[in-house]
Amino acid sequence: MDDLDDLHDMDHLIVSALRACGTDPRVAGAARALSWAGEHAALWLAAGLAGAALDGGRRGAWLRGTALTAGAHLVSMGVKRVVRRPRPAHVEPLVRTVGRHSFPSSHATSAAAAAVAFGALGARAVPPLAAAVCVSRLVAGVHYPSDVAAGAALGALTARLGARWVKGGTRHD
Repeated sequence: MDDLDDLHDMDHLIVSALRACGTDPRVAGAARALSWAGEHAALWLAAGLAGAALDGGRRGAWLRGTALTAGAHLVSMGVKRVVRRPRPAHVEPLVRTVGRHSFPSSHATSAAAAAVAFGALGARAVPPLAAAVCVSRLVAGVHYPSDVAAGAALGALTARLGARWVKGGTRHD
């Protein structure tokens, strides 16, 4: 049980430290904007649809990557309903949240899924933007680091498992 207590304490310390970064208005503004853009995977769905519209030769791959990203997001929402971990209560959040539950971070899930799926299609800007969305949830004070890590792992795993499907069912080694 000591290890779980240590993880709990570390989660609280890290979210407190990163939330303190949000006292800078520029950092707070960026965290709010990234949190807003990532709500319900909107940023990633828009990016996938834009990729499909602009890259006609790989339209199907972009649409499958978008569907995979949406699916990962839905899975994270289901896990949240089962785990029911409350959001951090020891810091003042910078943003409002749709739900009360924190684990896993659905923002991180969809961001990581998009980073893997769209990154494989050559969208080099997606992985760093996805990382920024993940960090924004900590700066906003609405997730613990373990929520974000679990969400990112879930999203990356989901996208990795669907990678062959995204590329049209063929292996591109």
